[in-house]
Amino acid sequence: MAVVLIGTLDTKGREYAWLRERLSELGREVIVVDAGVGQESTGPVSDFGAPASASPEDVSNVRVAAAGGAELASLRAAGDRGAAVTVMGEGAAKVLAELHAEGRVDGVLAVGGSGGSSIAARAVRDLPIGLPKLIVSTMGSGDVSPYVGAKDVTIMYSVVDIAGINRVSRLILGNAVAAIAGMAAAWSAASSVAVPPGWSSSAASTSVSTAAASTAGASPATASSAGLSPEGEERPLVAASMFGVTTPAVDAARERLSELGYEVLVFHATGSGGQALEGLAASGLLAGVLDLTTTELADDLVGGVLSAGPDRLTAAGRHGVPQVVAPGALDMVNFGPLSTVPERFADRNLHVHNPTVTLMRTTPAEMAELGRRVAAKLAAATGPTALFVPLGGVSALDAPGLPFHDPKADDACFEALGDFPGTTRLDLHINDPEFGRAMADRLHDLIRGEG
Repeated sequence: MAVVLIGTLDTKGREYAWLRERLSELGREVIVVDAGVGQESTGPVSDFGAPASASPEDVSNVRVAAAGGAELASLRAAGDRGAAVTVMGEGAAKVLAELHAEGRVDGVLAVGGSGGSSIAARAVRDLPIGLPKLIVSTMGSGDVSPYVGAKDVTIMYSVVDIAGINRVSRLILGNAVAAIAGMAAAWSAASSVAVPPGWSSSAASTSVSTAAASTAGASPATASSAGLSPEGEERPLVAASMFGVTTPAVDAARERLSELGYEVLVFHATGSGGQALEGLAASGLLAGVLDLTTTELADDLVGGVLSAGPDRLTAAGRHGVPQVVAPGALDMVNFGPLSTVPERFADRNLHVHNPTVTLMRTTPAEMAELGRRVAAKLAAATGPTALFVPLGGVSALDAPGLPFHDPKADDACFEALGDFPGTTRLDLHINDPEFGRAMADRLHDLIRGEG
């Protein structure tokens, strides 16, 4: 039987290829279920950069969408991310149920942000108690009840965003691989034991735990290759902030910074993610900060659930760390499921991002105040600082024809940002690749003292 990896390969293909390799090194068969909608996966995960160990048993996103009652092309054409997450979650649940009925599932592992975690949580909800279910999530340090529900789902906080394999993510994802491999071995062994009269299934599980742990064990060399210790030459560290709605921008910046010789740690702007970024900026370990996604400031101002507190966007400036900042995703405030949005916001522009996350558009007055707060924090910085303003929109939802497109509100923010000396205003959308690359190049210049 196999460990099933469920994920959105359009955005996390490289990470899932890495997970597959590590699990294969630990002797586990792997089946990958693609729940992404960004591009069609008609073949095995090797199409997304995985090695030859890819299995023909992998499940394409075309099949997942069909199992969820939709056509993949229609989901992509509609452009409704919340609806797509719901359909792919339902489809993944049906695919998992089929695999389990065929006796082919020892455990399930998923990694992702709020959308990927929501899909995975729905997918594992109908599996039996005891079968290992592990989700590594950027949402893992907050209220995880929407993901866990009443099932034995194990949540591991990712600390950094699931955006590449780096010194931090390698350790955490390596631990996740080791954990699911061990749990899957124990489940497989327990499932193969005939339970004597009067024994409980838990007793049977205990009777085979030692053998299962031995089966899941790895030599020191294997443990190292599984990501339990840093690999390769260390490069200067840069921290970046990201949200699902700014992912293309951060991906472009991260690729450019990698070309320039940096290792990029991406932090999901979930409140705890911003706090982690601030802590690292104060630690002296960073060469620079690419703070493209400052959305947590909106939650702090309006009362959303993903606030990082009033000190967000201060540590780099206070400690003289070079930083390049953008008003990424200031157009939104975050809440849980739609039913949890406070009544006082009932008449606001609300968008169901996915079943566990509801977004609320910030008003012109709120955007103006956010602009003033960002300007004040940058003005207080003691180190090299630059501000980039995307005149074409600040998030994936802030574009013509999309739910949060509001030029008046954006202009209120942009005007309130004022004439900070290091400001660059570009006639681009924040997710245009040129915007992210320009921020990366500017940060490189600041780090080298050319600002």
